[in-house]
Amino acid sequence: MAHPLSANPKILIQIVRWTLLITPVAILVGSLNAFFLWILSTATTIRVDNPWLIYLLPLAGIVIVYCYRNLGKNSEGGNNLIMDEIHQPGAGIPTRMGPLVLITTVITHLFGGSAGREGTAVQIGGATTHWLARVFKLNEADTRLILIAGVAAGFGAVFGTPLTGAIFALEVLAIGRLRYDAIIPALFAAILADLVCTALGAHHTHYRIDFLENITIFDHVLKVDVWLMVKIVFASIAFGLAGYLFGELTHAFKDIFKATLKNPYVIVVTGGLMVIGITHWIGNYDYIGLGVYSTREGGVSILSAFTDGGAEWYSWALKLLLTAITLAAGYKGGEVTPLFFVGATLGNTMLG
Repeated sequence: MAHPLSANPKILIQIVRWTLLITPVAILVGSLNAFFLWILSTATTIRVDNPWLIYLLPLAGIVIVYCYRNLGKNSEGGNNLIMDEIHQPGAGIPTRMGPLVLITTVITHLFGGSAGREGTAVQIGGATTHWLARVFKLNEADTRLILIAGVAAGFGAVFGTPLTGAIFALEVLAIGRLRYDAIIPALFAAILADLVCTALGAHHTHYRIDFLENITIFDHVLKVDVWLMVKIVFASIAFGLAGYLFGELTHAFKDIFKATLKNPYVIVVTGGLMVIGITHWIGNYDYIGLGVYSTREGGVSILSAFTDGGAEWYSWALKLLLTAITLAAGYKGGEVTPLFFVGATLGNTMLG
């Protein structure tokens, strides 16, 4: 029986072609995300060592708005612009989106905004990949596929989760419609980008969860805590409601800002002052920045939430509020890592 590839050489040609297309995408996106993670970590360290920098957040916001209004072209569209290009190529993704969102995200974190990083990684992946698509002179169909692969590479590399990155690009950006022809390119790009990012020294946080009880079904031992699974079902409802609240609150702040303040410079300054005021009222800096690690002894963070007493009952609400204000006012970054904080601290509260 003849080998399928020898019977249909077009399959082999397509495999080789897409391997050659995806490899530079993954290497470039993985390298850029390694640089992004390094400079973001450096900015966070500087902010922690110099807490007074938060008082310059409104000024930093003015710089961000100026950059997007005068240098960004249509980069303000962000992730929505990438999704539009995947669904209906034509409008284009400006190459400047990548470096612009990287710089402005670092500025946001350096001066105390509460934001994440996945939005930046996705936009770096999308802008870089769209530029390569133009270099390779790809048609619309191939541009869609390589954009999905680039987004998967960006998400997978920034979190060290290539499988999740591929699923994110395939389902979230396709709005529930799975692109089966993009599965292999997306997965390959995400895995290779993660390998490149890790090889360049990027470090990712690892979380360990142990199941302490076993049950036996049909003489087979399963490491499953049934009561814990029941609690997880109800906790999932609470997590979903918290995520819904975040989305609604962010949109509500955007609408209020636009209806009352109108001017984007006034909006970003007001948002910055609100973050400063709330942080000063809280009395610590646990709820700004990424929130993965604690910046003080006994502080609240994603990691601390995995221990008893590692969060206050209101921790999730404060992080949710500060992130909604930060993003609604026009500061840059993502929302996934802050939502990790919200979920972890809310879970800690429910366990308490």
